[in-house]
Amino acid sequence: MLSFKPENIALPAGHYINGQHVAGSGDRLAVNRPSDGLLAGEMTEASRELVDEAVSVADRAVRESGWASCPPRQRGAVLRRWADLIVADPQLAQLESLGSTRPIHDVVNHEIPFTAEAIRFYAECADKFSGDVLPTRDASLGMLVPEPYGVIGAITPWNFPLSMASWKCGPALAAGNAVVLKPSELTPFSTVRLAELALQAGLPAGVLNIVQGGGAVTGSALVAHPLVRKVSFTGSTATGARIMSDAAFNGMKPVTLELGGKSPQLVFDDAGDLDEVAGRILRGFTANGGQACVAGTRLIVQRGIADVLIAKLITLCQSFRPGVTWDESSRYAPMIDSRQACKVESVIASARAQGAEVLVGGGRFADTGEGYFWQPTLLAGLEQDNPAVQEEIFGPVLTVQIFDDEAEGLALASHPTYGLCAGVHTKNIDRALRAMRGIAAGTVWINRYGRSGDFIIPTGGFNGSGIGKDLGRQAFEACQRYKSVLIDF
Repeated sequence: MLSFKPENIALPAGHYINGQHVAGSGDRLAVNRPSDGLLAGEMTEASRELVDEAVSVADRAVRESGWASCPPRQRGAVLRRWADLIVADPQLAQLESLGSTRPIHDVVNHEIPFTAEAIRFYAECADKFSGDVLPTRDASLGMLVPEPYGVIGAITPWNFPLSMASWKCGPALAAGNAVVLKPSELTPFSTVRLAELALQAGLPAGVLNIVQGGGAVTGSALVAHPLVRKVSFTGSTATGARIMSDAAFNGMKPVTLELGGKSPQLVFDDAGDLDEVAGRILRGFTANGGQACVAGTRLIVQRGIADVLIAKLITLCQSFRPGVTWDESSRYAPMIDSRQACKVESVIASARAQGAEVLVGGGRFADTGEGYFWQPTLLAGLEQDNPAVQEEIFGPVLTVQIFDDEAEGLALASHPTYGLCAGVHTKNIDRALRAMRGIAAGTVWINRYGRSGDFIIPTGGFNGSGIGKDLGRQAFEACQRYKSVLIDF
C-alpha cells in the first residue's frame, strides 16, 4: 500500500550543514502542496552568512576528511551504500511525493530507482576514468593529471528534486569534491533526507551540505562564493544566463547549465503504428504535467497522417484524471503552484488571440479544489511566431503544425532560442539520420521520446538550452580539472 496521509509525515527541518540540521534565522518561506494548495511546511531562507558557513564547512571537510585524497574505490563504496539506503528508505518517497508534483506511484517505481542507479553509475566512475600519459620527446614524460575542484555549488529545480540532486551530487562526489546543494525553495524537503542518508552511508560530515532559499538571496550567494570553484545548475534559460554572468564576475569559475527547451516531435508519414506513436507523443508532453525541460511540446506531423494522429491524441488526452500525489492510484501530476498554472493559462490565451484553436483541454480540471491540475491541451492553427510555439510553457500543452515535405518539416522543427531535445518518428533510417543531422539539439531520440536508464548517455543542450553535459562520463570529467605535468629525465 503506497498511499499515505500527508499530515502523518514529519518534515526535515531547516538546512543541513556539517551533518546537522540548522534552523537558520533568515526570512520564513511557506511551502505549499501542489495537489491541494495547502501549507506543507515552512523553512528559513539561507542568508549570505549561512551560505558562507556551509561553503566553508565543505571546503574544510573535503580537505581534512581525506575524501578528495582517499582511494577512488573507497569513495565508490560509500556511494554504493548510499544508493542502497535510498532504495530501502520508506521516508524518502513520501517526502518527495508530498511536496512535489510527483505521484507516489511514480516516485516509488521510477524516481527512487532512477536516483539510486545514477549514484551507482558514478560510484563506478570513481576508479574507471583517469588522466593520461602524453607523447613527448624521449627524455621527458608528459602527463595529464585530474584533480577535484574542491567545492562545487549545485542548484536543482523543483520538477524532479531527487533525480536532479543525484545528477549533481553523484559525479561531483565520485570525483572527490564536496557539494553545497540548493534545492528549489518550492521542493526543499526530500533533498535534506537524501543528505541524511549520505551521512549514514559513510560520507564524511560536511562533504554534502544543503542550503534552502530562493535564487535571489541563497542561490546568488552560493554562485558568488570565492570557495565555490564550479557551479552546476538545472533550470530556466533566464536564470542560467544570470548564473553564468555571476560566475564570470566572481572568480571565472566553470559552469554546467542544463536549461530550457521547446522540443519538437517530428512525425513523418512512414512512422508506423500510429497508436504507438500517439502514446509516445502523449508521454512526451504530459509526463510530470508537462513540467520537464525535455518535454516534447511541438508536434510537427506530415499531412498524410495528421488527421488520424491528432484524433488519437485527442482521445488519449480525454482519458486523464487528476488525483493527489499521495494516493497510489494517481498517475497525473499537478502544476507546481498557482503561478505556474497562471503562466500556462496566459500563454494559451495569447496563442488564441493570435489565431490558435484549442482542440482539447485548455483549462484546469474541475473539482480539484485548490490543486493546480491542468488538462492536457492541444493547440492547432499556429504560425511559427505564435507564443505557444516560441515560448517554453512548462505545462501539458502540445502545439500542432502540419508539413508536406521533409525540408518543410525540418524548418518547422528548428527554434531560434532552444536546442535541448528532439524526437524523430520514421521507419526510414536515411530520413531519420538526415533529420538527426538537420535538427540543432543536444539530444535526438528516434522512434522514442524520453531518457532511458542508460546513464552513460549524457544530456545537455545547444544554444539557449545550456552548456556542458549532465550524466555520462562527461559529467564526471567535468567535475575535475586537469593539470599538465612535464618531467625531464
